Amino acid sequence: MPVFTKFLKRIADLIITSIIWIYFTLGFLVLFSPVYLVVLVFARDHEISFQRLNNIFYKSFFFLIRALVPGLKIDIHGDLFSVSSSVIICNHLSYLDPILLISLFPRHRTIVKGVFFNVPVFGSVLKFSGYIPSSTNGSVSSLMVDKMQDLGDYLSSGGNLFIFPEGTRSRNGRIGRFHEGGFKIARRFNAPIKVLRITNTHQLFPPGKFLFNSCMNNTIKVRLIGNLDPDYESKTFSISDLIERVRSLFEGNTR
Repeated sequence: MPVFTKFLKRIADLIITSIIWIYFTLGFLVLFSPVYLVVLVFARDHEISFQRLNNIFYKSFFFLIRALVPGLKIDIHGDLFSVSSSVIICNHLSYLDPILLISLFPRHRTIVKGVFFNVPVFGSVLKFSGYIPSSTNGSVSSLMVDKMQDLGDYLSSGGNLFIFPEGTRSRNGRIGRFHEGGFKIARRFNAPIKVLRITNTHQLFPPGKFLFNSCMNNTIKVRLIGNLDPDYESKTFSISDLIERVRSLFEGNTR
């Protein structure tokens, strides 16, 4: 790529990235935070209302991205919209992955690093949304216990819990080692497992980079590649076997 073209691309990436993150912060504070306050005062079920607002906000966030990045397409598998009462297991390529899933599921919980619950305003949104701290230590430990205790009722009422079992973003696109936590939660609450594969979010917003890649053709896909209903009560059931089943689904589906 010629030097001048690379320079123009970088300028475009910088401008578009700035617009996106300005909307992410100021758009939330100016446009959405008053609505959250109204919901906080008047809604009978804060958790459901906050989750739906999060869903709407991140839908608007990706609408803006698609408008600013002409070469971007987002292709969602139609079966996703019927997923409910499930533990969703997904691969992890970019910081965009969790907010993309939030934009797809109006009823959702996820596990978030405990430190974020102490961030002013943002931490309160996480708490009222019913998200689960990953830490059992510190000021959020009781919140983690409370949310785990009522998770069974939440799942049975149609909510989804999505988990990235790798625990971190893949740096090479390959599936990393899985942590057992999400699978143990599924067993504890006798929940079906839906396996989702996200592709190409790292092409738009790569790990370790600040700028979006705004000058390339890219199709982000979200696919339902597995629907598992394990017999958790079986004498032959094991977490390690379940993990291998899920891993084989990812390794056998690269589209």
